[in-house]
Parts: sequence; C-alpha cells; structure tokens
Amino acid sequence: MSVMKNRAVLRWLVPVTAGVAVIGGGAAVGTFAAGADPALPPRSAAQLLEDLRTSRLDGLSGTVVQRADLGLPPIAALAGRATGNDLAGLVSGTHTLRVWYGGEDRQRLALVDTLGEQDILRNGRDVWTWNSRENTATHRVLPADAPDRATVPATPADAADRALEAIDPTTAVTVGRTATVAGRDAYELVLTPRDKASLVHQVRIALDAKEHVPLRLQVLADGQDEPAFQVAFTQVDFRTPEADQFRFNPPPGVKVTEATEGERPGPAGKRFDRKDAEKPDVRTVGTGWTTVVVAKIGDAATGDGAKPSADAPDAQMLTQVLGDLPKVSGDWGSGRLLSGKLFSVLLTDDGRVIAGLVTPERLYQAAKG
Repeated sequence: MSVMKNRAVLRWLVPVTAGVAVIGGGAAVGTFAAGADPALPPRSAAQLLEDLRTSRLDGLSGTVVQRADLGLPPIAALAGRATGNDLAGLVSGTHTLRVWYGGEDRQRLALVDTLGEQDILRNGRDVWTWNSRENTATHRVLPADAPDRATVPATPADAADRALEAIDPTTAVTVGRTATVAGRDAYELVLTPRDKASLVHQVRIALDAKEHVPLRLQVLADGQDEPAFQVAFTQVDFRTPEADQFRFNPPPGVKVTEATEGERPGPAGKRFDRKDAEKPDVRTVGTGWTTVVVAKIGDAATGDGAKPSADAPDAQMLTQVLGDLPKVSGDWGSGRLLSGKLFSVLLTDDGRVIAGLVTPERLYQAAKG
C-alpha cells in the first residue's frame, strides 16, 4: 500500500517532522560560567540540570511563539490537512499560541490565526477540541487509568523534557550566555551532539533564573547561524490560572461529536478509528542523536502510481509533493528522499519509512539492514 494512500501512516509520518526539536540523545555534563548580561550568579550545567529536575510548577499562562524554518517543501501543512490534523502545520512557518497550565490534568492550548481559532482543553478526564472556523467540537472522556501527563505539548518545557530525557556521553552539555526571555532573566543550557552524522548542531534551552522553567528552546542545524526551530514565551505568568479557563462551554450552533471507546479524538468534529491509527511495524537503529526510526508500512512507500481518493484534494496534493521528491538508489535498494535542515526521511520502494536527525548516508546504512 502506498504511503500517500494510507492515512494512518501519514499521521505517523507527520510527528517524524514535528519531533525534530525534541528528539535527542543524552549528555555528558560540563561546567562553565554563565554570561554577564543580564548579571546572574554563575551556575554549572550540573546545577542547572538539578534545578530542572527539582523545580515545581503549579501553574502558568502565557503566549508562545513558534518559528520553524526546516528547509522543507510545503509538506507539513499538506499532511496535516490530508490527515485531518491542522495542528501538524506547526512544523512550518510562524505561529502564536496561548497556553494555560493548571497541573498535569488541566491544560489548554489555543492556536489563533487570521482565519480563526483552534483549542484543545483537558480538564480532569474530559478532553475537548474545538475549531472556530468549522464551529465543530469533539469531546472525549479519558479512561480512569490514563497517565497524568500533559495532553497538550506546546511549550518550551515540553520540548526540553524530550531533549533531556536521557543523559549519556552522546552529547556535551555546557552553559551558554545569560539572556532575557519574556522579560525574565534566564540561564542557557547548550546541548551539542558529539556524533558528526547528526544534523543538529546545538540545542539551546533558556531556563528561568527564578522558577527554573524553560522559557525558550532553539535548535540550530549544522552549518547554520540562525535557529531552524524555536519555541519561546513572549509573555508568561506563573500564577495558576482560574478553573474557568479549563472548562469548555460550546458556543451557539456548535456541532459536538462524542468520541466513543475504540476511537481516538481527531481534530474537532472528526473521528479516527483506533484500528485505523494503529502504529506501523517500527524499530530503531542506533542510539542518541543519530537514532534512526525504521517503519514497515506496506509494499510501495514512494507513491509511484498512487491514486488517492477524488474526494481528498489535500491528500492528492500531498501525494504529488511526495511523488516529486528526488529518487535515490544504492546497494540498499531504491526510493525517494525528503531532506530538511535538521532531519532526513527515506521512503523506500519496498515499503519502509526510515527517518532521523541524520545525514542521508546514515539512512542508507540503516536501509541495508
């Protein structure tokens, strides 16, 4: 089955691109003095990491601006529309979001653009998604054993958590210059991958000097001076938001869809069968920053000769974009290559998607296996 005709696979392909800023390896901790502007007491990388581990966040609200310049064709937004996930478009361009956090079981995110607003809210076990343009909403009740973790990953802290999940010698962690972010003094942790096969040059995390919460995360590609990806607060308030911020009151005329057991919530007003969203056969090759993900998805991943449904123009456009990717071949086989500033994705003719924050040559090595 072609990857372009398989919407379940497309929903797994989009997070591959969306994860460029949060996939990483571990780190060996070094000690350096912080910069002098603003003037802050010197802190070592080990001390800042301990600050992160021991910080307690009861609540916050604020405005987050995300910018992505990954050097990609317009595939992210197309994939989002084709799979019914408009938020997938966050991996390209500039976007402004409002966020509220009232604990691990209370979060809200609002993506506002010129055409309307999209909200995701979690209040206890209730999760709502709402689309103002379509005036549709989806409601889902989480199972009682659902993990208490953020349902809406959208802040610098969410990205930093992923980047710092494992600490091992694949990365050097140092202290950069101090900074002012959202009007607050901040230290900067700098993560530098040691493996030259990684396309990530550095990840820079600005930590609030008082609250020890990440205020900004930047990812620099190899050979680039400007961040390929950045997510940062432009305004932040560390007071716990009022409970009303997490209650969804459907506006007049809204079409509400109740997600039932066996379905997972999609964007507002749309459903996805759980079986349709099953994860493909996936394995990983390598460790740390040069980990490569290999997914077996069907018999023809490149989409040659694919005929998408006539009632899915966005899927057709996505199919065309993927079909225009350059053809590549070698002793591993043949396929098409999608390459950006921070990652590479290989779609093989034998039905595999191979992706990582690595050079194409590393993907070809994984394809041989």
